[in-house]
Amino acid sequence: MAITSANQLELLQTAEAVAREKMIDPGLVVEAMEESLARAAKSRYGAEMDIRVSIDRKTGKATFTRVRTVVEDDALENYQAEFTVDQAKQYMEDPKVGDTFVEEVPPVEMGRIAAQSAKQVILQKVREAERDRQYEEFKDRAGTIINGVVKREEYGNVIVDVGRGEGILRRNEKIGRESYRPNDRIRCYIKDVRRETRGPQIFLSRTAPEFMAELFKMEVPEIYDGIIEIKAVARDPGSRAKIAVISYDGSIDPVGACVGMRGSRVQAVVNELQGEKIDIIPWNEDQPTFLVNALQPAEVSKVVLDEEAGKIEVVVPDEQLSLAIGRRGQNVRLASQLTNLDIDIMTEAEESERRQKEFEERTALFMETLDLDEFFAQLLVSEGFTNLEEVAYVEVDELLVIDGVDEDTANELQARARDFLEAQAKAALDTARALGVEDSLVNFEGLTPQMIEALAKDGVLTLEDFATCADWELAGGWTTVDGERVKDDGLLEPFGTSLEEAQDMVMTARIVLGWVDPEDLIAQEQSEEGDAADGEAKEETGA
Repeated sequence: MAITSANQLELLQTAEAVAREKMIDPGLVVEAMEESLARAAKSRYGAEMDIRVSIDRKTGKATFTRVRTVVEDDALENYQAEFTVDQAKQYMEDPKVGDTFVEEVPPVEMGRIAAQSAKQVILQKVREAERDRQYEEFKDRAGTIINGVVKREEYGNVIVDVGRGEGILRRNEKIGRESYRPNDRIRCYIKDVRRETRGPQIFLSRTAPEFMAELFKMEVPEIYDGIIEIKAVARDPGSRAKIAVISYDGSIDPVGACVGMRGSRVQAVVNELQGEKIDIIPWNEDQPTFLVNALQPAEVSKVVLDEEAGKIEVVVPDEQLSLAIGRRGQNVRLASQLTNLDIDIMTEAEESERRQKEFEERTALFMETLDLDEFFAQLLVSEGFTNLEEVAYVEVDELLVIDGVDEDTANELQARARDFLEAQAKAALDTARALGVEDSLVNFEGLTPQMIEALAKDGVLTLEDFATCADWELAGGWTTVDGERVKDDGLLEPFGTSLEEAQDMVMTARIVLGWVDPEDLIAQEQSEEGDAADGEAKEETGA
């Protein structure tokens, strides 16, 4: 079939029809046609020739041209698509390297094989354009809810028709009791959209905490308008969930607004989540207060927060323990997820027993180290003294408030405490030196003799050894193994070293050794501060 014998407008009509069907730009289809015709022409004239085809967007006329490029004499490789300056003078006036010579060539006769090849090129280009269009359409919809129709189920994964594409609801993203049949309607959260070789992949979820937040946004106008904000969500999909909300309008109760008249709003969300029980909790900036709310319906007697360790101790009445923990630990687990804190729950009796044990241990410590009788040691503990350092270095006036302690007694107490601490430090340093610790580590600021002894026992003997330590190796941390959090003990954790302090010490050691340039650190911090400021500015402007 010769191109010239075909109806020239038929090319454009075909391109427009395909573009409408696939919902892509007609220009992309025409470009695919041009490429396919050029490939067919190369099979006729020779693969080494640079044959190009241009289709007029108005008339549909296809023009075949051969392009040759002027190159340096020593760069001439393809005699069919390139020529030298001297050779080009036959066709061009004053040719220069880089100039091109374009000449029209006769259209080709397309045989069956060439036509089939051209068809494959067009189909491939159309498929690529269709995938790009799908990706562009869905990439900005990540983080939103979409309605779809179940097409089929493959190995527990549900394939969902979402309009102009397909999404996949993996087995672990389904709520446990759910099962679907073809043509069932389904509502999902678009968790991620990725561009892959086989086309855009749309990953859906019904177990994501964000899915519940988006459902509430649809049911509660105040959330959509920004009057009420969802601060945190924790879910045990299909069973129970906790959602923390705050109102920026004093006249609107955030919990009541989310519950709705006779529970109509929250019930709509519950029905969509297959009966998942939802606790709606008022958010509070004060973490202990927020935790008390998060542990509802259990009553809390006392909360002790350790901000540095990110842990919190909760004391509940004996009869409230099982309610606070929940079935299989569900209530405390969700409260922990909601507050981002490790929660230890104990009864009032357990707390009383622990406090009594601590009182006895501290009393025994002061009796042994300061050579005091039991009554005097108990007085110190009762006044809040917990260790020898506090006794040794506290202001004398704080000791004088204890009944029966005058200035001489206070000075004697502090002298005994300091003598004992100095003896401890000397013994620790002697042990460390016996293990081979070098002066570079001993003289490093921030490490006590007891810390140096602990490091030496673990093989950290030089400042170089210390500088290669990770912060979590010093301060301790948590790792997740088989879905459970496991505690990693730090070398300096018994001395109360926080993760930030460990980071600072390790970085200081690297600076002292010349491994890190302080100016680079300052530049990096300024850059990070600038990025953070830009991010805040964008949030404020709504960008």
